[in-house]
Amino acid sequence: MSLEVDSDNYDLENLNHLTKEELISIILDLKKQNCKKTDRKITKPKRTIDFTKYHKRHVVFKLLYLGWDYHGFAAQDVSEKTIEYELFRALTTCCLIESRQTSNYHRCGRTDKGVSSFSQVISLTVRSNGDDSEELPYCKMLNRLLPKDIRVVAWGPVQDNFSARFDCGSRTYKYWFPRGDLDVDLMNQAIQQVVGTHDFRNLCKMDVANGVVQFYRRITSADIKICSENNQFSTNRDYDMCELTIVGKAFLWHQIRCIVSVLMLVGCRKENPDIFKDLL
Repeated sequence: MSLEVDSDNYDLENLNHLTKEELISIILDLKKQNCKKTDRKITKPKRTIDFTKYHKRHVVFKLLYLGWDYHGFAAQDVSEKTIEYELFRALTTCCLIESRQTSNYHRCGRTDKGVSSFSQVISLTVRSNGDDSEELPYCKMLNRLLPKDIRVVAWGPVQDNFSARFDCGSRTYKYWFPRGDLDVDLMNQAIQQVVGTHDFRNLCKMDVANGVVQFYRRITSADIKICSENNQFSTNRDYDMCELTIVGKAFLWHQIRCIVSVLMLVGCRKENPDIFKDLL
């Protein structure tokens, strides 16, 4: 027995008169019919927008992200696990931009693999309502599509020629590490040597392929402080958390990581506190 079965035609009385083999056959037929229904994919037509019919506005977005699970901020050809990839996926999905190439996009800076940011800024031109009093809810639209560890926290209108990269007044990096047996006072003495304008070619990773051939950068301030004291052990300060803060106009590739690496050697007394004078 193998029939196309309509379950509405079978009531309890009819089923009671069927044999075991007939019931099994009905169950198998129902299963086949159910599989056919679930295999039918309903494809929704992709939403398209004629961007020439909409107002546009040049804006800045302020965002934060936890970078531990990402391969850096900037988009890469070899990986989709970047902040920029997720950002532009959300921007194009909600039709705020047509493409990255046409969005007049600039970023304040880029962070390396595993690095987080609490105040990253980008500028680009997006679709607009054309009404200052009732603009599109940009943050809500993007956060609905972004992963939970990437959040757009604010936006604001800017002049059409504003660039988050070239109009940035200063950039701040913070680096946290446990005190351990490090001599923090010695490290603070050493880090003061990087303040000012110096040639940092010995404290960065070369990026000549991207046109970086000038290595002078100005550091306006640098200091290390104990930002969190662990009071569980009154006589052991190894678990205190230290915070290095460096402020400058711009930074080189891996400049902060190289500075921190040398600082750790100074803190362990494996290098002289004046080592930066030689490297600069």
